[in-house]
Amino acid sequence: MKKRPLISIITVCFNSGKTIERTIKSLKRQTSQNYEYIIIDGGSTDDTVNVISSETAEGFDGRLFFISERDYGIYDAMNKGISHATGKFIGLLNSDDWYEDHTIEKTEEAIFNYPDVDIFYGYIRIIKNEKEYMVRRNSYDFIMEGNGLIQHPTCFISESAYADVGLYDTSYRVCADQDLILRMVLSGKKYHAIDAILTNFSQGGISDSHNSIFEILRFKLKYGIVTKNYYLSMYWLSLVKSFLKRLFRLGNKR
Repeated sequence: MKKRPLISIITVCFNSGKTIERTIKSLKRQTSQNYEYIIIDGGSTDDTVNVISSETAEGFDGRLFFISERDYGIYDAMNKGISHATGKFIGLLNSDDWYEDHTIEKTEEAIFNYPDVDIFYGYIRIIKNEKEYMVRRNSYDFIMEGNGLIQHPTCFISESAYADVGLYDTSYRVCADQDLILRMVLSGKKYHAIDAILTNFSQGGISDSHNSIFEILRFKLKYGIVTKNYYLSMYWLSLVKSFLKRLFRLGNKR
C-alpha cells in the first residue's frame, strides 16, 4: 500500500519552458523527500511539456502526478491540483519560482511542532533580473491590512482547512490567494511563521492595469480594508492613470 505523503507540492504552468526546469530541480534537491509533486500544465504550446518530461523522467520514484490539458486560468489550475493532492499539507510553487533545499524539511519540523496550526509560511527572497533584490520577512499584522499580506508562495496549508473553507475563488484574476488566506484566518484557522527563507520568487507581480487595480480595490472593500469613499476615489484615479499611460504609448508610436 502506498504511503500517504505529508506534503503535496503543486506547480501550475503554461508556456513555462524557459523557467520550469529550475523549479523542478529545486524539488529534487530537497533534504527531505516526504512529499508528492503535482504538475498541472494548461496545454502549453512551447517546449514546457518536453522539459517536464525530461526533468521528471527520474528522481521522483513514483511521487509525481502530471497532466497537460486546457484550464480556465491559474486559480482553476490550482484548484485542479488540490483536488489531486493526497498530502496532509499542500504547497503551491510557481513555475518560475524555486524552493530552498531545506524548505520541505523546515516545514515538516513546523508541522510536527505545531500540530494545531493550519497555515505555515516563511520568508521569501525576491529575485529581480536574476539577482537578489530583497528578503521579505514575516509580519503578523497582515490579516486586515491588505498590503502586508502573508507570502503566499511560501504557504503550506492543511487539507482540512481547504475542506472547511473551500478552494480559490476563480472569479478573481489576481486576488484569489489573498481572498483564500483571509477566509481561512477569519474562520479561525491558526497560522505560524517559519523563521527561514523558504521560496525564491521571480519578481513579475500583478499587472499594473486598470482591471487589476480595480480588482484589488474591490477585494479590499469586500473585507473592510478600505472605505467606500476611498474605493471610489482610487478607482477613478486608477482609471485616469490607465488612460494617461495609453495616451503616452500612443504618442511615442507617432
